[in-house]
Order: sequence, then structure tokens, then C-alpha cells
Amino acid sequence: MLSTTWRNKEGKQRRSKVPVVLVCALGLVVVSTLLSLAFGSRAVTWEELMSGLSLSGADSYAASVVQERIPRTVFSLCCGAALGISGALMQAVTRNPLADPSILGVNTGAALFVVFGMAFLGINSQSQYIWLALVGATLTALFVYGIGSLGRAGATPLKLVLAGAATSAALSSIVSAIILPRTNVMDQFRFWQVGSVGSGSWQSIMIFLPFLVVGIVIAIMAASSLNALALGDEVASGQGVRIGVLRLIAAFAGVILCGAATALAGPIGFIGLLSTHLVRLLLGPDLRLIIPFSAMTGAIILTVSDVSGRLLGSPGELEVGVVTAFVGAPILIMLAVRMKVRSL
Repeated sequence: MLSTTWRNKEGKQRRSKVPVVLVCALGLVVVSTLLSLAFGSRAVTWEELMSGLSLSGADSYAASVVQERIPRTVFSLCCGAALGISGALMQAVTRNPLADPSILGVNTGAALFVVFGMAFLGINSQSQYIWLALVGATLTALFVYGIGSLGRAGATPLKLVLAGAATSAALSSIVSAIILPRTNVMDQFRFWQVGSVGSGSWQSIMIFLPFLVVGIVIAIMAASSLNALALGDEVASGQGVRIGVLRLIAAFAGVILCGAATALAGPIGFIGLLSTHLVRLLLGPDLRLIIPFSAMTGAIILTVSDVSGRLLGSPGELEVGVVTAFVGAPILIMLAVRMKVRSL
């Protein structure tokens, strides 16, 4: 009784934080957007930034710099949102607090199929990359979950992480075997492999947008049922949730979000892990809150990481995948130690 009362009180306290967290998140989205527009190989002043956004100084060099950065910034926000939601969905489906597209090998599977298309099918357009990446991400997700489900205990968090790590290592070896003898493919692949939003354009945004919208809609519609799934399969079944169908639909949404982002920006890791854990720490386990707030948090983290890469690598730039890996790897280790790889 005391435990139930305490949980209800804690839930009310966390719900009372939602408006404050929402305002802060929206404010950080605006700030990260302005930082992305202002900083790069050539920094611009506040007046130049406003001039570029208002188009009143379209003839000036500074204004043209700002306008050139707009599609990159929008693309970064979209990719971050997609990866944040994908991480939340994968953690919910697997009930694994360490689940992330990069950790479970999904990014590597998408990369393998993109490399295969480059090497053997002559594919070099982003629209074609997406479909290959989706196939690779889907097959890898199914394979990792199948391997992790073997044995009497089923798909435990530790088994899924180990299966994902082993699969990722094996697929990375295959990728290397394909590109090493082919210098033309290596040149095309090496920049994409690191993970970067520098190639973001209005064309890539329009290609990506349908996948983002479909993934977000499915995720929001599945959120309530995923809350029931977090209580256990038996409890969810007792509430009328069709567990197999729910896992399939939610995993599909996570894969298309991750696969599309990976196809266009490369395999950027740890965004889903970082954003989802931060939101869960602030607002609790309710996926109806985690999913939209993970989208905003993922967009903020990726955009700020991109700005950091530009500043650290000036006058060139450090790819955002390197920055997120540098920040995310220690946090993953910390989470594994503190949580002892327990289930959600």
C-alpha cells in the first residue's frame, strides 16, 4: 500500500515537471538551431544571422553562409529526432535499457547493404541508399533478436547486447572485405561511414521526411501499449495487447527511422541511448512522454554535437559521428556498471 502511494506521488511529481521540461526542451531546440546557423568555418554575428534568416541581406556573403547552413541544420534536427525515437522504441520492444541502433548492430547492417549496393549494383543516390539501408537494418534487427532469444531465459538485455556486438563485428569485417579491394568504393564510403550531417540538403530532407513522419505516427500510436508491455508479457496480454503484433509494429517503426537516418547521414551512434535515458531520468518510464521528448532531445544532442565538431575541427570539421561516439561510449560504460544490465 505504501509502495503504491509512493509511486502515485512520484508519478504526480514527474507529470508536474512536464510543462517545465517541455519549455526547456523547446528553448534548447531553438538555441541549438541558432548555434548551428551561426558557427562553422566562418562564424557570423547576430546581426548577420538575423539578416540571413530574414532574407533582407541576401546579397551579403554572411547572409548566404547562413542560408547555406539552414538545410544542414534542419537535416540534423530530423536525423536526431529519428534516432532518439528509434532508441526509445528499441528499448521498449526489447525491454533492454542499453538498446540502441548502434549497439544492437542495426546501423552496421544498414551500412553493409549500402556498401553492397555501392560495390556491386552501382548505386550512388540517396533515394537508393534508403531502401538498401532499410533492408539491411531490418534483417540485422531480426537476426540479433533471434540470436539473443536463444536459450531458456529468452531475450535478456545482456544476451541482446552481446549478440548485437558480435553481429556488428562480423558485419564490419564483411564491409571491410568488400571495400578494401575497391578503391572507388572506399573513397565513396569512408566519409559516409564516419557519420555526418554535412551532406544535408533540401533534397535529402524531402527524401527522409516520409520515413520520419511514418515512424513518428506509429511510435505515438503504439506508446500506450508499449507501456503495458513494460510490465511484462503476461500483464500486457491480460490487458488485451497482442504482444507479437505490437513488437513487430514498434520494431518496424524503429528500424525505418534508424535505417533512413543511417542511409542519409551514415551510422551515427549513441543518440538513441543518450536521449532516451536523459528523458527517462527527468520524466519517468511513461513512453507517451519518452517518445516525443526523446525526439526533441535527440535533435538537440545531434545538432549540438555537429556544432561542436565544426568548432573542434576548425578550419575543417570533425564529423558528428566521432563526437557522439566520444561522448556516448563512456556513458554506455557508466550505465552498464550502475544498472548492472537489468531489465526495464
